[in-house]
Amino acid sequence: MTNSTIAYDPAATDEQGTAPAPPESSPHDRKRGPSPRTRIRALLKHLALILTGAVMIYPLLWMVASSLRPDDIIFREPGILLQTLETANYTDGWNALSSPFSVYLFNSAVVVLGCIVGNLVSCSMAAYAFARLEFRFKKPAFALMLLTIMLPFHVVIVPQYILFSQIGWVNTFWPLIVPKLLATDAFFVFLMVQFIRGIPKDMDEAARIDGAGHARIFGQIILPMMVPALATTTIFTFIWTWNDFFSALIYLTDPSMFTVPVALRAFVDATGESSWGSLFAMSIVSLLPVFVAFLVGQKFLVKGIATTGIK
Repeated sequence: MTNSTIAYDPAATDEQGTAPAPPESSPHDRKRGPSPRTRIRALLKHLALILTGAVMIYPLLWMVASSLRPDDIIFREPGILLQTLETANYTDGWNALSSPFSVYLFNSAVVVLGCIVGNLVSCSMAAYAFARLEFRFKKPAFALMLLTIMLPFHVVIVPQYILFSQIGWVNTFWPLIVPKLLATDAFFVFLMVQFIRGIPKDMDEAARIDGAGHARIFGQIILPMMVPALATTTIFTFIWTWNDFFSALIYLTDPSMFTVPVALRAFVDATGESSWGSLFAMSIVSLLPVFVAFLVGQKFLVKGIATTGIK
């Protein structure tokens, strides 16, 4: 007795006029992996990504290696392999300036904390007003707010400096923090507006029926749901403020008030007698908070950007 194979014909029908179901694939067919050409293509893509990543991370690895070398051989050895470890660059760099480097780290931390609080409070409130409230000239005001994103910072730095100088805020942290309390970062306002627009208005209406006002709706309903957008704002504000060199250079003149970027500039001497080893060592120290912040908030950053604008 022999087994016969019945071919599947999509046009064939049974006695009730229905077409038979196609034959199921065998387990061998389901376990079949990608073709060799697909594997080779994926391998080449991964190799290209690895090479590109190595090229991009090489300057950072070279800076780490240079922070552990003597000054006289830093620029004579372009490689990243170390023959000796000059750990004295870290101790010398920490105490090389007029104040210990911990003072500059603390100054940057104060400015960063103030800017983060200012952006979270002011930008979230402004975003709620644009996304939920109805008022005259709402659309022109929103368009004007977006236009400020394209306005270079150097255009307003002179009138701002004159204003802060007249009220006696030069050489203080107030010029770096107070503008953040006025929702001057239009990018974060736009980011939060798009996020709030993705929250259903039914929740606002239900809370309004229960007698809640805008303050309660914003504080108890909208704000807890904005955690991804708030986390994204926190991370970007931290990185941008920590690395801000120009504003701190303009407003801070006392060396004891310097932030980390301005303090690093003090290691470079115009006469050529620069302490490159100490500079690279303190640069690595200043990069650690940014690296830790990005590593901890990476998932919130991706989620905040990915969900912005989804309705």
